[in-house]
Amino acid sequence: MAVSQSSESSEPHSSPEVRTAAGLVRGSREAGLAVFRGIPFAEPPVGAHRFAAPQPVRGWDGVRDALSFGPPPPQANAFGMDELSKGAAGDDNWLTVNVWSPEPVPDAGLPVMVWIQGGAYVIGTSGLPEYDGGRLAREGGVVVVTFNYRVGIEGFAQIEGAPANRGLLDQVAALQWVRDNIRAFGGAPGRVTVFGESAGGGSVAALLAMPRAAGLFGRAAAGSVPGTFFSPGLAADIAASCAAELGLRPTVADLSTVTPVQLSAAGDAVGAKTAQWADRWGEIAHRSIPFSPVVDGDVLPVTPWQALADGAGRDIELLVGHTREEQRLFTALEGLLGEVTEERATTALGIFAPGPDGARRYRDAFPLAGPEELYELVNSDWLFRMPSLHLAQAQIAGGGRAHVYELTWPAPGMGGAFGACHGLDVPLLFGNLTGTQAAMLIGETPTPEAEALSAHIRTAWTAFATHGDPGWAAYDPDQRLVQLLDAQPTVTAYPEESSRLLWQDHVFAALPLINQ
Repeated sequence: MAVSQSSESSEPHSSPEVRTAAGLVRGSREAGLAVFRGIPFAEPPVGAHRFAAPQPVRGWDGVRDALSFGPPPPQANAFGMDELSKGAAGDDNWLTVNVWSPEPVPDAGLPVMVWIQGGAYVIGTSGLPEYDGGRLAREGGVVVVTFNYRVGIEGFAQIEGAPANRGLLDQVAALQWVRDNIRAFGGAPGRVTVFGESAGGGSVAALLAMPRAAGLFGRAAAGSVPGTFFSPGLAADIAASCAAELGLRPTVADLSTVTPVQLSAAGDAVGAKTAQWADRWGEIAHRSIPFSPVVDGDVLPVTPWQALADGAGRDIELLVGHTREEQRLFTALEGLLGEVTEERATTALGIFAPGPDGARRYRDAFPLAGPEELYELVNSDWLFRMPSLHLAQAQIAGGGRAHVYELTWPAPGMGGAFGACHGLDVPLLFGNLTGTQAAMLIGETPTPEAEALSAHIRTAWTAFATHGDPGWAAYDPDQRLVQLLDAQPTVTAYPEESSRLLWQDHVFAALPLINQ
C-alpha cells in the first residue's frame, strides 16, 4: 500500500513521525504531546475478511498521515448515538488505534494505558471526545492508547462458520499491535495496563480469562463490569432471530450477502423487542441486552469469575469497582425517574434477585426502601455492582491481588437527578469534564470539587499503571477495604454490605438458553 507524502508542513520536524511495523506514520503535536490517530492495526474486516478473526494489516510505502480518527465500526442506533450508526461512507478501516505520548522516543520506557470503551457491546468508537487521552497522558506521564473493535452482530453474534467473540479477538489484535509497536512511541511493552468501563470493563474481565491475551498486559482496571456472559446456545438463538429479520440463516454465507448497515438494523430490530423472547432468553430479554461475550470454550474458555478463581490472574494486578447508583442513568433514559410503581419493582425483584426467595430477602434487607429504590438496587446489583465485586473476590480466591473502589460522588448535572450513576466515572477518569456528554452529568461548568475528584482519580489510575498501587490497601475477605471516590475520598469497609450478603452465594455463570 502506497501512501503519499503529506504537504501539511514544510518543517521536517514540526510533526512527529514514528516507524511502526507496517510503515511510517506522521502525527501532530498537541499541548506538549505527540498524538497519532487512526493507525490501522488490522485489515478492514470486510469482503473475504468479514466475520473472520482480525488479519494482520498490510504495510505501506511512504509516510501515512495519522491525524484523524478512523471511522466507527457498524453499530446500533441506540442511546442517542444515531450518527455513529451511519459510520463513514466508503471507509472500512474500522480497526484503528490512537496514541497520545509525552515522549515518543524508543527508550522512554513509559507505562502504557490501553483503553477499551463501553457501549453495551453494540455501540462505541474511540473517536468520541470523552475518550481523548491527552490530559491523562500529559499529567500522568503515561502513553495512552485507544482503539476500535467490532460490536453488535459483526463483533459478537454467534454465526455459523465464524469464530466466536470477534470483538474480543479485535481487542487481542490491538494489544498485539501495542506489544509490537509501542516502544517506538515511548511506551514499554512490558508495562501495559488495560482499562475499561461497562462493556469495556466486561472486555477487560474477558481478556483476563483468554489464553490468547496472556502476556499482553500486566495490570487491569475494570469499571462497572457487566455480569452478562452468554452460553453458545443463547448466543446462537439470538443470532438466529437477527438473521430471521432479514429472511436469512445465521451463517457466514447468508449474512455476508447484506451490508453491515443492514445487519446493524436487524440487530436494532431484535434489541427493540427482546421482551417477546423472555421465556427463552431470561433476564437479558428484560434489559434488552442482545449481545455479550460468549463462553464458547475456545476464544473464551470459561467465565472471568471462574478463570480468576482458578488462578488465571494471580500474576496480574487488578483494580475493579463500580458506581453507587449504576441503574439511575438507565432509569432516566427510560423516562422512569419518579415513576417506578410497586408493580414494576416487584417484577424486577422477581426477575433479578438471586435465589428462589430473593425478592423477599431484598425487601427484608432494605425495609425502608420504596419501589424506585428497590428497582434500582436490584438492577444495579445484578448487572454491575455484584459482578464487579465478585470479580475482585475471584481474583483473591485465585491467589491474586485486587484493589476495589466505589464512586459515591453524586453528579451535579440536571439538578443532581443522576446521583453516582453509570458512566460518571469516565469523564472524571479522562479529565474531559466539558462537552455534551459530560455536561449532562457534571454540568456546563465543572466545579472545583469535580476538578479535584477528577485529579484524584487520574492520579490513582496512573499510579496503578505505573507501579501497581492506586493509593489504598488491597481488598481482603476480612476487612473488605475499598476506596470511596467522593468529594473527600476515604477508605472504608465495602459499604454495600446488604447487597454483598444477598449475593454472596450467587455464581455468575454463562447465561443459558431456557425452554429450548
